[in-house]
Amino acid sequence: MPNLKAIRVRISSVKSTRQITSAMKMVAAAKLRKAQDKIVRLRPYANKLHDILVNLSQSLAESEVENIYGRTSAPEKIMIIVITSNRGLCGAFNSNVIKEGRRIVADNYYEQYKKGNVRFLAIGKKGFDNLRKQKFSIAGEYNDLLNEVTFERTAEIAEKVMKSFVAGEFDRIEIIYNHFKNAAVQQLTREVFLPVETAPVTGKASMPADYIYEPGKEAIVKELIPKSLKIQFYKALLDSFVAENGARMTAMHKATDNATTMISELTLQYNKARQASITNQILEVVSGAEALKG
Repeated sequence: MPNLKAIRVRISSVKSTRQITSAMKMVAAAKLRKAQDKIVRLRPYANKLHDILVNLSQSLAESEVENIYGRTSAPEKIMIIVITSNRGLCGAFNSNVIKEGRRIVADNYYEQYKKGNVRFLAIGKKGFDNLRKQKFSIAGEYNDLLNEVTFERTAEIAEKVMKSFVAGEFDRIEIIYNHFKNAAVQQLTREVFLPVETAPVTGKASMPADYIYEPGKEAIVKELIPKSLKIQFYKALLDSFVAENGARMTAMHKATDNATTMISELTLQYNKARQASITNQILEVVSGAEALKG
């Protein structure tokens, strides 16, 4: 049985850890409440805009107007955007995204990967560090983007990504991120960012694609589609940011509960050790007294 001093030191250490995890839980909860309001307000607008974008792309595909964001050629050059976090202590939040990225490369783009045509764009320090260790080709990193998630800063990155697609540097761009459902559940999501889909998602009712275009289809391609893509990119990034804080709050809540349980077990162990020590001392006194009598 360990001595009393060692148990007291361990109890003190666990209590300090519990204070840290409890504080991190409260910080994550505050960030979660603030960011959750944004994503709840954004989702209906972004989802409806995406439906319009899909039907618009379908209509353009049937017309003679060139849609530079809707190429249908076989993908040879792939970009995979992985959205992780800059910090850990959020459970399997980051590892799930990295595993999904590696799985997609192995299952869908292995031939392109062998040719060196698969590149990652890392948003989040954890994803960048992991991909660099795995020797993947990285097209860029934007860790500071997560310090303050705003549409203006996100739109700049989306603009660069869209320009690389239009210039033919990439034939297909996908995004992998965690979709926020609630504080305890994050759903791993894979979306095709470019080219723009030309058919509605299976299971969703399609909107009529017979639109009246004003001022014209060419202006729609130049203005509406880029704005819609920037909104979709911002939604994915904000979704991941909210999910990160939900995952961290849940992980720190469990860590705090585990620390409390450990403190109770160590306190019980300490009391047993102390009682055993007192009992031994009493036995030594009694034995000494009996020896003197003899």
